[in-house]
Amino acid sequence: MDISIVGSGYVGLVTGACFADVGHHVICVDNDQRKIAALQSGRIPIYEPGLQEVVHRNVSSHRLRFTRDIKDGVDNSQIIFIAVPTPPQSDGSVDLTYIEQVAREISEVLTDYRVIVDKSTVPVKTGEKVADTIRRYNKIRVSFDVVSNPEFLREGSAVADLMNPDRIVIGSNSDRALALMKKVYEPFMAPILVTDVKSAELIKHAANSFLALKISYINAISTICETSGADVEQVAEGIGTDKRIGRSFLSAGLGYGGSCFPKDVAAFLAISAQLGAPFPLLKEVERINTNQRTRFVHKIKDTLWILKNKRIAVWGLTFKPDTDDVRCSVAVEVVNDLLREGAMVYAYDPRGMDNVEELGLCKGLNLVKSPLEAVREAEALILATEWKEFHRVDLEETRRVMQTPIVFDGRNFFDPQTMKAVGFQYYGIGR
Repeated sequence: MDISIVGSGYVGLVTGACFADVGHHVICVDNDQRKIAALQSGRIPIYEPGLQEVVHRNVSSHRLRFTRDIKDGVDNSQIIFIAVPTPPQSDGSVDLTYIEQVAREISEVLTDYRVIVDKSTVPVKTGEKVADTIRRYNKIRVSFDVVSNPEFLREGSAVADLMNPDRIVIGSNSDRALALMKKVYEPFMAPILVTDVKSAELIKHAANSFLALKISYINAISTICETSGADVEQVAEGIGTDKRIGRSFLSAGLGYGGSCFPKDVAAFLAISAQLGAPFPLLKEVERINTNQRTRFVHKIKDTLWILKNKRIAVWGLTFKPDTDDVRCSVAVEVVNDLLREGAMVYAYDPRGMDNVEELGLCKGLNLVKSPLEAVREAEALILATEWKEFHRVDLEETRRVMQTPIVFDGRNFFDPQTMKAVGFQYYGIGR
């Protein structure tokens, strides 16, 4: 099928590349001239495992191309996916400016029937607003349908998630649009859940909020484990083997971050309030998440006493491994907490350092070229992001080059007994 994707960020670029990889012809549209120029020259502006190979393969096969011209995308596609950013506003609600702008741009060049698909994470009833906008600005009254098709991609495994989905949600009130959407997803051989548009819009926010709740639940349990002398890893295993609960998202740590969970929880709170159905449970989820980082920093201060002028090493800056995304990263927030205390922080991350520097997220942070360079003469090491690379670091050498071998493990990444045997003073989460 002929498909266009408006927006070439994490969701749009991965979606377009993977659609092309199963045989569709895809046009990725973006108004960022630098981004389109980079993609046309073969440079991928984000790090996502496997993405570069998929993009290059399908560009070479002439199934994938990039343009700034939205008319090109609309004219040469049966289905148009909207995958532009939906950033949070100061009150937690979603800024739908980009969605409205794209809907209006589509309406101005629409000359024949098309299916318009909301792929971006949007509040319930957005589909209605998109349809109203297209009807308002399309002067020749072309027939079209608006569909909701939420994405469930995890940064760091987005290509695998899209190529092997556990379900595909299509919210449609039109049989004609639904038939075309099923053709798009036919090559993926995955279960398709068909709903109305509003239900599909709610599913993404409900899913992410539930996962954030699950993370906050085990982090609340970790506090009880620390104060009682229990081990949260054993508790998580004990409850996670219950098939009604499951082990995923029951890993205690510094809390959730990234570009999705904080934004989507805040958005769902705002949506529920606007609908007159407040959701106080999610306010507690946010509170627990914030407190988890605060407790961790207090633990560091209680151990080291004065942080001013102390050299502290940090391993990991991205909000999770296998991505270069540092947006809303708890690791970055911890670094800034330490810098505000006057600590001298030396950090290493395999992929995120350029973005931290480019975005100016940590004023005064020292970025170094290796994990061992970060810990040299350090009075403490903080493991903030669980990159597999850190398992390969020589722990004996790490202890030897540190001034005082103290480790604060924010992800329960290391085995406590191994760390103590090597000679570290070790502090985990809920252990």
